Amino acid sequence: MRGLIQRVAHASVAVDGECVGRIGQGLLLLLGVERNDTREQADKLLHKVLHYRMFADADDKMNLNVGQIMGGVLVVSQFTLAADTHKGLRPGFSSAATPAQAQELYDYFVAQLKARHDTVASGVFAANMQVNLTNDGPVTFLLEAR
Repeated sequence: MRGLIQRVAHASVAVDGECVGRIGQGLLLLLGVERNDTREQADKLLHKVLHYRMFADADDKMNLNVGQIMGGVLVVSQFTLAADTHKGLRPGFSSAATPAQAQELYDYFVAQLKARHDTVASGVFAANMQVNLTNDGPVTFLLEAR
């Protein structure tokens, strides 16, 4: 399971021109589910996302996590994060989870996140979405749970 997290000043996601999720300061998480991913890996990635220190403290050091700044988390499913890009000039998706497995783990992840964090928004699984954000920094990290 892969999560691309970006520190944002604000972010939103729209489907068919209608906003379905929006946060202020916090994290935008693009979530990719691979074929052999499990709920245990989702739990590990969730722990990393919530505790990853990428916000500045009083000394301008990245020592605070999203909960400590009372920021939001916007989760958007991102099928292409599961792509194999090691060879050739076209991504391969043989390592990606099936749509049913990916949706089950995506829904599980979002539900667990909502149970552990106050401000959570999400996109619509498998929809064509338009994501708008202001990356703060820019600060972006790729987290993996395997």
